Amino acid sequence: MTTAISRRDRRISPVFLGLFAIMVVSAWAVWTEYSASPGFAVFLFVVSGWVVSLCLHEYAHARTALHGGDLSIGAKGYLTLNPLKYTHVALSIVLPVIFVIMGGIGLPGGAVFIERHRIQGRWKHSVISAAGPLTNVLFAAALTAPFWLGATDQVPELFRYALAFLALLQVTAAILNFLPVPGLDGYGVIEPWLSYRIRRQVEPYAPFGLLAVFGILWIPEVNQAFFNAVDALMRALGVTEWDTYWGQEFFRFWQGEPDIAGFRS
Repeated sequence: MTTAISRRDRRISPVFLGLFAIMVVSAWAVWTEYSASPGFAVFLFVVSGWVVSLCLHEYAHARTALHGGDLSIGAKGYLTLNPLKYTHVALSIVLPVIFVIMGGIGLPGGAVFIERHRIQGRWKHSVISAAGPLTNVLFAAALTAPFWLGATDQVPELFRYALAFLALLQVTAAILNFLPVPGLDGYGVIEPWLSYRIRRQVEPYAPFGLLAVFGILWIPEVNQAFFNAVDALMRALGVTEWDTYWGQEFFRFWQGEPDIAGFRS
């Protein structure tokens, strides 16, 4: 099935390689505290890591769609991990980064166009939708490995904070994406199992699903319940509120260097 995809269609984009390089270099700067501005190094690491995870999220959708039967994925450039190939770069990359900067929450992206009529079988459709947020889950598990393995003593303090905050973004993105709301991946998982009548009734609301979710999150009680769930998952992964808090404080380098020593005293 994948023989119709050319090598060029599968070649990793220089754009993605550049993003990955920024993530690696900034991670090194955070680890060694080589940067003159630790907060800016944390900012670069978190933003580049977040964009890399968004690319992998969309790649997971595309790759599973390819194996499900949509051979048009290759020609669209989705297998190159190039974020500029997405149908809505603003929704998949720009807006999520803005939300991270403003509020420290992982906004679900989503802009690979899959020709669903080429794919046969309800399970395949569900797996394609689940593949994206499952990538965020795996990313979060990898980032928090030092915490749940009890190896944080080997990790520099600043790098630990940065890992914790980036992991927090992955967890929030996974939770939001798995909500069974039209327009989100969670609804895509259950949609193939719904009746035709229900799907037709829900379809007009899909473009507004994400907006509705964020509108509801403005309700204080809902917001508290959501972040309580996020905190519970982070604690289960061994990440403390202290780590995520200071990760976000360093991330906001434009507010000045946070005074951890003063806070402890």
